[in-house]
Amino acid sequence: MTTVAELPAFGPDPTPEDAPFWEAAAEDRLVLPRCRGCATFIWYPRSFCPQCHSPKGVEWVPASGRGTVYSFTVSHRGMGPYSEHAPYVVAYVELEEGPRVLTNIVGADLDTLGIGDPVTIVFQPAGQSKVPRFGPA
Repeated sequence: MTTVAELPAFGPDPTPEDAPFWEAAAEDRLVLPRCRGCATFIWYPRSFCPQCHSPKGVEWVPASGRGTVYSFTVSHRGMGPYSEHAPYVVAYVELEEGPRVLTNIVGADLDTLGIGDPVTIVFQPAGQSKVPRFGPA
């Protein structure tokens, strides 16, 4: 079982498109961009809606931080700073709001972790911000 404090975490280099995400993460909050035209949640962050291309743009809204494991793999070998932390989980988590995010699952029993398991967000300090990861709900 890998804990959130054990995995390497690198500080972000925010861009204009994702700066609100990192500012919220630094405060242990998850926000997501949502289209002002069709209300679709968008991931990865960008300044336009890939669904409807609305000229109304996007807005950042609070998200629940809850989701389910959509897919995952257990890495038994890592490279670079991850080489000392195997085994660890790389997963897609489907957020309650809809988007799927690539992340790590921490604090889970690797023998019982499964598709559809509920997870909740945890934040790990990384430079001037924090990196969101997920653990068992």
